[in-house]
Amino acid sequence: MTLYSRITGTGSYLPPRRVSNDELAQELAGRGIETSNEWIVERTGIHARHFVADSVNSSDLALEACRHALEAAGRSAAEVDLIIVATSTPDMVFPSSAAILQHKLGIAGCPAFDVQAVCSGFVYALTVADAMVRTGAAKCALVVGAEVFSRILDFNDRTTCVLFGDGAGAVVLEASDTPGILASDLHADGSHVGILCVPGHVSGGQVLGTPLLHMDGQAVFKLAVRVLEEAARATLAKAGKTEADIDWLIPHQANIRIMHGTAKKLKLGLDKVIVTVHEHGNTSAASIPLALDSAVRDGKVRTGDTVMLEGVGGGFTWGAVLLNL
Repeated sequence: MTLYSRITGTGSYLPPRRVSNDELAQELAGRGIETSNEWIVERTGIHARHFVADSVNSSDLALEACRHALEAAGRSAAEVDLIIVATSTPDMVFPSSAAILQHKLGIAGCPAFDVQAVCSGFVYALTVADAMVRTGAAKCALVVGAEVFSRILDFNDRTTCVLFGDGAGAVVLEASDTPGILASDLHADGSHVGILCVPGHVSGGQVLGTPLLHMDGQAVFKLAVRVLEEAARATLAKAGKTEADIDWLIPHQANIRIMHGTAKKLKLGLDKVIVTVHEHGNTSAASIPLALDSAVRDGKVRTGDTVMLEGVGGGFTWGAVLLNL
């Protein structure tokens, strides 16, 4: 029998502290940085984001998202035999946030590791999990995106600090005799490393370089729209599908302009695009599973729908996954 993988449950979690644009603008004004709700919304579509408390880490957010996903799938943590966490903001240098999450779930023994592809991380992690399920290496996987980007933001740079937030999203991916994940397409190009990065690193007990996010917004925008279209079309070709077969597009929730630009390139109406960026901003690797869970729980995305997931992030990395829910 040919093995496939299917998503059987989704979950997400946002930390309780919601920071509106007006609240953030007021905080930045205290630093001498001018911005406004109108300025942020016009350029990004973001109205608010969520920030963690000082004591909360990525694995804590991931834990809550996984609990919701497991409940939706009707599975217990004891049935999980693979954990992959996509994150750029792990709890510590090592061990992986996935290993820490495994312990918090109360299980042990199964493979658990992190994937670092920044905002493309969930697409990368889902592709890896799909391959492991198809080869029989796993039967019930937790695939998670979890981030605490508030820890690496430069709040003296209004062009970046208004964009990002914290959160987590997760799916349960299980072995199936019917296709779920139809095709994927992943890429990276390290020559673009400088346009989106956190260039600091730990050495001799100190952080060398800056531990804060740097982004060239214009360069990211131009590259993102082009590569997202290319990845989507390549994925459709691998699956033997066309744009007309897509019921829903769930792009990385980075910027409403990038999302609308990608939909236009794929000749998809905006009514087919799942948008949640207005409520939680750019949550990097967490944004796609957050948006997926929101759409499923709202009743928009339903069992049997064909869904295109796509992400683009620092590295530069990008990719897409086509699936039947």
